[in-house]
Amino acid sequence: MIQKTCPVSVPLLDVKRDNEPLREEFISALTRVLDSGYFIGGPDCQLLEQTLSSYCQTKYAIGCASGSDALVLALLALGIGEGDEVIVPSFTFFATASAVVRVGARPVFCDIEPETFNLDVDQVESLVTSRTKAVIPVHLFGQCCEMDSLMEVANRRGLKVIEDCAQSIGAGYRGQQCGGIGEVGCFSFYPTKNLGGFGDGGIMTTNDAELADRIRLWANHGMRPRYHHQVIGINSRLDSFQAALLAIKLQSLPAWTAARQANAARYHELFAAEGLGDLIAVPQSSPECEHVWNQFTIRAPGGRRDEIRQQLAEHKIGSEVYYPIPLHRQVCFSYLGYEVGSLPETERACGEVLSLPIFPGLLASEQEMVVETLAGLLRSGQSVRRAA
Repeated sequence: MIQKTCPVSVPLLDVKRDNEPLREEFISALTRVLDSGYFIGGPDCQLLEQTLSSYCQTKYAIGCASGSDALVLALLALGIGEGDEVIVPSFTFFATASAVVRVGARPVFCDIEPETFNLDVDQVESLVTSRTKAVIPVHLFGQCCEMDSLMEVANRRGLKVIEDCAQSIGAGYRGQQCGGIGEVGCFSFYPTKNLGGFGDGGIMTTNDAELADRIRLWANHGMRPRYHHQVIGINSRLDSFQAALLAIKLQSLPAWTAARQANAARYHELFAAEGLGDLIAVPQSSPECEHVWNQFTIRAPGGRRDEIRQQLAEHKIGSEVYYPIPLHRQVCFSYLGYEVGSLPETERACGEVLSLPIFPGLLASEQEMVVETLAGLLRSGQSVRRAA
């Protein structure tokens, strides 16, 4: 049995704990940018783009205002719009599909693999029509999709591949970094991400010089030269304050990733020590992937997830459901006509998934408290009742 430990509570995420050691560096960088007067673009944004393109093993990186905008800009730069179809998973954050609609195209939802929660590549080709122009694989929870098979289908059927890397910076697939396998990689710097900023921010990566140039054009009002507009673009730029702070945090990202991976390994050990294999399903890592663990997502026993989460909260343990409602069942997408049961693995996941704390600063004693408490809840007929 796990030895009893005594943390008072365990947060799902503690941004302050991870940021605190860098506080003085942050303040110095903010002061420098303030004094420089370069608030949009400028040397800090250029340096971050160069550093991130190197980190992601791509030739180009282009900053923007958010991960959501990154997806929109990728679609616009690839010429995808009215009348086109784009294949996307339904088990993902809203932005993946909303970006498709924002450019006038139609999202076509694909089911997921039950083991990894990622796009089921075997189903993609059956969804391709004469109107299909692209597919957006989401490297969910920090693990890459099965990209070799997906790229083979995409190349054979003439589809563009836009990687949604919002949760997966640093993740690898057979030695390649995510964001450099398809035409474009789209990253988010939302504060909860593995490389989280201090507000919204995003970046796109690509190995295509012409595409990188088009993305920059679309992101800056379609303007080139100044006051001459080639296309009706949008205003989506990364500001220098965010870039300066992210450049500092990027230096710590490898260590933070290693800490997340160590935390994931410890969870697996603790679950095994408690003998919970028959009661709960722990996340699986594909042997082809380097998982960076933006989330550690278990599957709770059927019908018990919400009760377990409530009881964890009563024990002051943070958890979250990513995602409770599949996109194909969201009210705003009802016009697409998807019925209950149309994507069975997606719908099953939405009823079972529960993400546990895994941030870099998480203590071993806190993980022990999480697993010990969860084990008690699962084994207690009084605490966790079987669904009727």
